[in-house]
Amino acid sequence: MMALRRTLFAATLLALATATQGHAQFPTDPPAPLALRPLEFPPFQEARLDNGLTLLVVEDHRLPIVSIRLSMLTGSRDEPAGMEGLAGMAAELLTKGTARRTAEQIAQEIEGVGASLNASAGSDFFSIFTTVLTEHVELGFDLMSDVLLHPTFPESELELGRTRMLSALSLEKSDPGSLASRYMSESLYGEHPYGRQPAEESVQAMTQSAVADWAASSLKPAGGLLVLAGDVSLDEGRRLADRFLGSWTGNAPTPMYAEPPVAQPTEILLVHRPGSDQSNIRVGNLALRPGAGAYYGAVVANKILGGGTDARLFMILREQKSWTYGAYSGVTRPKDVGFFQANTEVRTPVTDSALVELLHQVRRMRTEAVPDSELVAAKGYLVGSFPLSIQTPQQIASQVANVRLLGLGEDYLRTYRQRLDAISVDDVMRAAQTVAKPDSAVIVVVGDGQAIYDKLTAVAPVRIIDINGASLSPDELTPKATALDFDISQIVSAHDSLQISAQGMPLGFLVRDVSRTNGSATYTEQLSIAALGMNQNLELTMELAPLTMGRVDQSVELRGQSAETHLVYDAGRVTGTAQSPDPTGEIKSLEIDTTLVAGTVDDNALTVLVAALPLAEGASFTLNVFESGEGALKPYTLTVSGIEEVTVPAGTFQAFRVESSGGAQPFVFYVSQDTPRRLVKIEIVGQPVAFELVNP
Repeated sequence: MMALRRTLFAATLLALATATQGHAQFPTDPPAPLALRPLEFPPFQEARLDNGLTLLVVEDHRLPIVSIRLSMLTGSRDEPAGMEGLAGMAAELLTKGTARRTAEQIAQEIEGVGASLNASAGSDFFSIFTTVLTEHVELGFDLMSDVLLHPTFPESELELGRTRMLSALSLEKSDPGSLASRYMSESLYGEHPYGRQPAEESVQAMTQSAVADWAASSLKPAGGLLVLAGDVSLDEGRRLADRFLGSWTGNAPTPMYAEPPVAQPTEILLVHRPGSDQSNIRVGNLALRPGAGAYYGAVVANKILGGGTDARLFMILREQKSWTYGAYSGVTRPKDVGFFQANTEVRTPVTDSALVELLHQVRRMRTEAVPDSELVAAKGYLVGSFPLSIQTPQQIASQVANVRLLGLGEDYLRTYRQRLDAISVDDVMRAAQTVAKPDSAVIVVVGDGQAIYDKLTAVAPVRIIDINGASLSPDELTPKATALDFDISQIVSAHDSLQISAQGMPLGFLVRDVSRTNGSATYTEQLSIAALGMNQNLELTMELAPLTMGRVDQSVELRGQSAETHLVYDAGRVTGTAQSPDPTGEIKSLEIDTTLVAGTVDDNALTVLVAALPLAEGASFTLNVFESGEGALKPYTLTVSGIEEVTVPAGTFQAFRVESSGGAQPFVFYVSQDTPRRLVKIEIVGQPVAFELVNP
């Protein structure tokens, strides 16, 4: 044993000595990269079916898996005017029932073999796809052909889909990024189909027959593509396609499209979102069509400019300036003309500075040669990561389908890395000059127009709209609160219980009590959400004639934190202390001593006073509201956007839909038409949370 230990010890010393002697000879620079090897990609095999469908097989028997992807030459671009969103609805309902199977049966059969069956509608293509084990490939074809050829589009599923779409549109209004994306598309493409977006009116207009008629006329095989990737041969693929899709025939109609608008000198579209703490900024212009020679240079240029956390926009706007959590850019390539876009979201006070810097970085790409270090790093990342996108049969099927449908050429995937690797510094600059047009760009800024309008005018001409797309003048950015004639008879003694739910799941409760005595009223509130460890109690007093605030006493417990607010409204001032739990775990505390304008109301009183407004369809009111949590006076705008039938646990009500904006959090109040009016439901815009009346 000792001899063995001595031998090991001696060997170790010898190794250390050798390493020490050769230390000075260690290389100080990384080795040169090896030559780029050709991408090993299974060969395509192709057949043309009698119905005009092209079959592409990418044969690979390493795993017992087959990915099936059927793509048709139609999408949202072919939706009838006034029915925007119809293609997406058809995709959602396609797998929800056929003449032979219910939605449950379809789900059970495909999930029973460890797979899923999906449909999607893009702007240009409509696809149905699944990936199954080889032994279940016939089941995959059977289910795919069944939902394609015999869909029933059940009315019940249509209503669920409509509800989801309407909820998504409602959430969009609270999301600056979604608003910016919508208005960027509309501004770039105008009446071209890429610029048309779903709206509440188009979603409400959808009927079962409209969905069925669109699918029957648009989902046709001629010009379409069936891609099979994985453990399948061309002969087997042809046999399955003929068996399950051979009876499917026809051509989709070929609508005429409006051309996108001609580029104009750079203009800023300011989407006014009152009270927004941040601004979402997008700069874009129409750019490339499929097959454009500048595409490969544009991909590399985009990687350098804004293609990740190591790109210029991110490093400068976030790491150096600390203006944002992220800044990026991208180049799209649809069937028709695509667009270039750079985007970020920043704090409101630095909106103009961030926009100027973003434009500067775009211009640098056009006028300055990029350093070799950035070029090598960008190409290395793009070339090295590309194989990761074609590893699985699903990825291969998707990539092959996209390449063929866009007409990018048979050797596109095999030569993609070589073409990127060949891009030079001059190629990058030429591509940037071709793709990015900062002097004829569309700039969309979603934010608080009152805070940023004047600064933006120094950058470029500014046009203003609200979140619904209605034009605004600069004067309208500052809402002017006026003395309102509240209908005090609507404020009555009442006890109401509301359940709090998220996506239909109960979370807690809110108990509201109004006690009216002579010319005054006291409002108390008890809120509890056990899952958050949250309890809140509130008491607010007010005089009714004229309407003036009195005292506010509030206590909050949140996950072990306790906070209290005590305010007194008197003689045109509000004084006291306001505390609130902070997400960091600290208690935010404010000393309040603020002069108020006449008619100011406390934000906690809104749920009582909204029922006393002179509500009528289309009416709009601006109130001066004091937010105790922020210690600030803000103009809130309450707009009656319609009258809806609302069903809550307490029953079904015809209710005014009252949208609130201007505060830190927008709400939607549903107030019954019957008098005395009652608050029957509250929605928090941007969150799947609702408060619904329970007691009759």
